[in-house]
Amino acid sequence: MPGLPRPILLGITLSCLVATSAVQAKEQLVLAIGGEPEQGFDPLLGWGQYGNPLFQSTLLSRGKDLSPQPELATKWSLSEDRLTWTLTLRDDARFADGTPLTAEDVAYTFNAAAKAGGRADLSALDHAQALDEHTVTLHLRTPRITFIDQLMTLGIVPSAERTNGYSEQYGRQPLGSGPYQLVEWQEGEQLIVERNRYFYGPKPPFERLVFLFTGEDATLSAAHAGQLDIASVPPALAVNVPAHMQRVIMESVDNRGILFPMQPANGDHATSGAPIGNDVTADIAIRRAINLAVDRDTLVEVALQGYGRPAFGPADGLPWSSSDERLVAPDLAQAEAILDAAGWRLGDDGLRYKEGLPARFRLTYPSSDTTRQLLSEVSAEMVRPLGIEMHPTGRHWDEIQREALHQDAIMFGFGSHSPQEIYYLFHSQHAGNGFYNSGFYANPQVDAHLDNAQAAASIEQANLEWQAAQWDGTTGYGVRGDSSWAWLVNLEHVYFADTCLDVGELGVAPHGHGWPITANLLEWHWTCD
Repeated sequence: MPGLPRPILLGITLSCLVATSAVQAKEQLVLAIGGEPEQGFDPLLGWGQYGNPLFQSTLLSRGKDLSPQPELATKWSLSEDRLTWTLTLRDDARFADGTPLTAEDVAYTFNAAAKAGGRADLSALDHAQALDEHTVTLHLRTPRITFIDQLMTLGIVPSAERTNGYSEQYGRQPLGSGPYQLVEWQEGEQLIVERNRYFYGPKPPFERLVFLFTGEDATLSAAHAGQLDIASVPPALAVNVPAHMQRVIMESVDNRGILFPMQPANGDHATSGAPIGNDVTADIAIRRAINLAVDRDTLVEVALQGYGRPAFGPADGLPWSSSDERLVAPDLAQAEAILDAAGWRLGDDGLRYKEGLPARFRLTYPSSDTTRQLLSEVSAEMVRPLGIEMHPTGRHWDEIQREALHQDAIMFGFGSHSPQEIYYLFHSQHAGNGFYNSGFYANPQVDAHLDNAQAAASIEQANLEWQAAQWDGTTGYGVRGDSSWAWLVNLEHVYFADTCLDVGELGVAPHGHGWPITANLLEWHWTCD
């Protein structure tokens, strides 16, 4: 079928899958949940940091309450000086080729990931060492309270010394000890995986999983055509549930908000070459006014169709976030008073000006994301009565990174199971570090609180410092302090699932539709004959 257009070819593929699933209803699931990783399924480059690595196992896993649970490691301890982790591995873990997973593989994974510069933050790791076949130690340069998160997210790969060990092609041909193994990946189209028969845990409930990488419209059409068993859908499309499916809601800490460039535009450029700074958003009066003008409850109803809640910070409801971080908003009168006091005068054209500078800037969002587009457009209308013009602008992520990342306000999404993300977003040493702190926020007092949190002797002590970084009574990155963001909403993740598919008790998802819902995949089961 080389001459068929791609949409028709995809339709034929879907039809074949449906025919197969009709015969083997309990053996195969077809999923369209998004999340295709550009760099492949390589934990050293970031695969698995948000959600479930699927092909690989981690040393620990997260319980429903986010507490650490045994996985590859059956025992773990941290030395009194908080510099050495010692872990005992289970003795029945095998890679999908049948070879045993040992402490050498764990040590290799951590040492290699530290050098790879991927999403896993192993900057505190000095070295990992295998003491024997089932015991590994992880030696840190400095105490790091969030290092345990890497034990729960970094998938273990086979050492490069093995016959089928790690190589540059690993992301396209992953070998791990997780419940499934990759069979075929047609990039941009589909991923086929099958059970790893050497998996140490309970037998996965489905022999084969087929993940389709379709856009929002194609996914919805396939769901209504009966070609999918589970599909992620944006809130705006979640009302019309297919007759044979049910709506499944997954709570999340996934948020959306407006990141503001914090520096004035003085001609500086980031190492990527992207220009830095925005003279309008660098003024705290503008940032505070926008935070006061935005009606978050209305955003939840209009942009999320009610599937979410208002957001006032990057980790609302989590132990490391201040429970007092809220605003009574919208309050246009207070917002106008702040702008007036800061010298932003209303012009005859309805726009505010300060020393000739118009209160106008771009609000950029990824053009493929309908939810962020809606949030951008509705937010812009909410602040317009103040005399502030946020111009919603859709761009491809490549273009955003190349041109807009440090000079435009960006409609971003974050949300993590770890306070490490707070460190990335607001510590000055991460200014310009990819998407993290792309507004070049810098506050020495906030840096001190963040550093104190990482060096804390206990989780409880660390949480006090994380909260103080948000607001310590004098300053902070939050709405009572520098108003470095206008956090808007926390999302509920919406899925359509076949009425015969029981997905069990879902946990709380981090940022990103897709793979997080598969975290409890071993609990799923088919309920129909």
